[in-house]
Amino acid sequence: MTSLLEDLAQNYNPISAPDFVPACHTQELQFTRLKSIVRRAYDHGDLFRARMQERDLTPEDIRSLDDVSLLPFTVKADLRDTYPFGLLTSPMSEVVRLHVSSGTTGKPIVVAYTKEDVNVWTNVMARSFAACGLNHGDIIQNAYGYGLFTGGLGAHYGAEELGATVIPISGGHTDRQIMIMCDFHVTAICCTPSYFIHLIDHARGMGIDMHDLPIRVGIFGAEPWTDSMRKRIEQDAGIQAFDIYGLSEITGPGVAIECPYHNGLHIFEDHFYPEIVDPDTGETLPDGAEGELVLTTLSKKAMPMIRYRTRDITTLIGGRCPCGRTLRRMRRVGRRSDDMFIIRGINVFPSQVETALLAVEGTLPHYQIILTRAGGLDEMEVKVEVTPEVFSDRVGSMENLAKKLDHELERTIGLRAAVRLVRPNTLERSEGKAKRVDDRRNLDE
Repeated sequence: MTSLLEDLAQNYNPISAPDFVPACHTQELQFTRLKSIVRRAYDHGDLFRARMQERDLTPEDIRSLDDVSLLPFTVKADLRDTYPFGLLTSPMSEVVRLHVSSGTTGKPIVVAYTKEDVNVWTNVMARSFAACGLNHGDIIQNAYGYGLFTGGLGAHYGAEELGATVIPISGGHTDRQIMIMCDFHVTAICCTPSYFIHLIDHARGMGIDMHDLPIRVGIFGAEPWTDSMRKRIEQDAGIQAFDIYGLSEITGPGVAIECPYHNGLHIFEDHFYPEIVDPDTGETLPDGAEGELVLTTLSKKAMPMIRYRTRDITTLIGGRCPCGRTLRRMRRVGRRSDDMFIIRGINVFPSQVETALLAVEGTLPHYQIILTRAGGLDEMEVKVEVTPEVFSDRVGSMENLAKKLDHELERTIGLRAAVRLVRPNTLERSEGKAKRVDDRRNLDE
């Protein structure tokens, strides 16, 4: 049997080759890129330089990969507080793309890309598809949303780089999704896992069995999902389901991906340096310990993220995977260390809901968010108390208020939620921290 390196030499694929190099070579590359990105952030980033100076550090103090632990953390609030371009380390003339993700206030989180950044993103997405067994002969239906969020365009560019045929259908329009899947002989789909379950059920109602279609791969992300959901998808559709991980602040989707062994998600460590830290103390933890995932972008020019605290709780796995990849893996993210939740691929904070509710006259600052999953689709209901005057008024006033709240919630968080108006003093009060979210989706099953 030929060695892995001999195989690479004989069947070199520039898309997937970095995933198989010996770990020592990856670490050499990581250190070279770490020194370069720290220097860039120090020279061109006011916030990072100030925090380094507070620690009496300079870029020259980073003498090994282990010294990454000396560097200050970056958190989501830093992007919000410097909105929109305060963390840029490239001139705007070199920025070719801007995306946004949801934040805790009315201002979004802005992320920027140079041409080189877009190329890196394209590369890791192409490697993600390759890890799932896709190639230039596949037809990929991209049902992630196109626009200001990062999902759609990231997958699109990566699939084109792979040489696959891309169908940029975006989200929604379920009947059309199924028609395209059938008529265009789709072999792979990208979307949220809950939406794909909806597609399965909807197709069944149309008399279509996905087992009869050419589709064989689903790449699912943007929301938490479980192995039990994977089993249901694979059994009901006859495909192999892969988990993909990413976040806009780092690059978008394509930070990590499963391989066919489904033993954790391979992190593209040549571009994203992972750490696990204690979420309370910030202390660095060894591989195998559960904690908060911290990521450093090693090659991002427009807006480098140094030790970005993702708030995602997971574990790092070292060693070579049976697939041959030498990249470290991360366990599937099942929970977060903050109060954010994800529904239908959108990040939502309770404070956003509160802002929307209180923007409409007639409501009280007492509410509860109830998350459920019905037929594989996440649902969100918001119970909110209204003033005595509104509750005692005619039914038309209540209906009008509910419509206003529907509109304000959709405008603020980007999705529709069921609103239930309740009388004053109906919702349970708490002497400590109020429990705003009742998540009944059993995400940890």
